[in-house]
Amino acid sequence: MRHEKTPVVAVTPEPASGLRGAIAGNLRRRRLARGFSVRELAELTGVSKALISQIERGVANPTIEVLTRLAAALGLTFAELTRAAPEGPEVVRRGEGMPVLVGDTTVRSLFAAPDRRRFELAEGDLPPGTRSAKTAHGAGSVEHAYVVAGEVTVETEAWSVTLGEGDALRFAAESDHVYVTGEKGCRVLTLISFSED
Repeated sequence: MRHEKTPVVAVTPEPASGLRGAIAGNLRRRRLARGFSVRELAELTGVSKALISQIERGVANPTIEVLTRLAAALGLTFAELTRAAPEGPEVVRRGEGMPVLVGDTTVRSLFAAPDRRRFELAEGDLPPGTRSAKTAHGAGSVEHAYVVAGEVTVETEAWSVTLGEGDALRFAAESDHVYVTGEKGCRVLTLISFSED
């Protein structure tokens, strides 16, 4: 009787998501940016190399104490280490969301902030055929745009979204982005929020 060997299939773990994925990405990016090896960070914090490696792969459940030590060694706050950046743009189209009557005013909640942030609010009038300068607003920044009138396309290297009157958009504003109008101009409200951490 012949026994056939069962083929060995390598299983590639999926990237960590949620809070573990955010911590993994933030820790690795900051460690590399500061020029630390895993060994050097372990020596600096007293956290084992194995645990740091597991955290960076998103497979560990570190304690708050461990995360606090890692954050401090890398010049981050606990909030910065654990913050998840939006993975892509969030679009709210005209007519979406639940309008609420507050006194004589109808209010449509577009986005709610999950943390305390400081912000800048601006109104922009973009003539037809306009391409704004490339802009980025720094680590942890989030931009919100609401189209009051007209149409505009918001572009990054990774995505492009066209918005019409009454549409809203929220996205991570750490990378360069531009506002582009076609045959119609646009009036757009933008709110840029920055972390207070």
